[in-house]
Amino acid sequence: MLDTSRGQAPAPSDEPRGCLFALSQPPLMIFLGVIGCLLLMAAVHDLFLL
Repeated sequence: MLDTSRGQAPAPSDEPRGCLFALSQPPLMIFLGVIGCLLLMAAVHDLFLL
């Protein structure tokens, strides 16, 4: 007879990845750094040059 039962699913060994894991990724931090620099440059321009 063919065994069609499924075995036990492996339990996750670690916690689900959340926001802090996403923030630890270098491409995301580079992107956020570029956006932050652009906002900072716009603020400095508005405060001191206008």
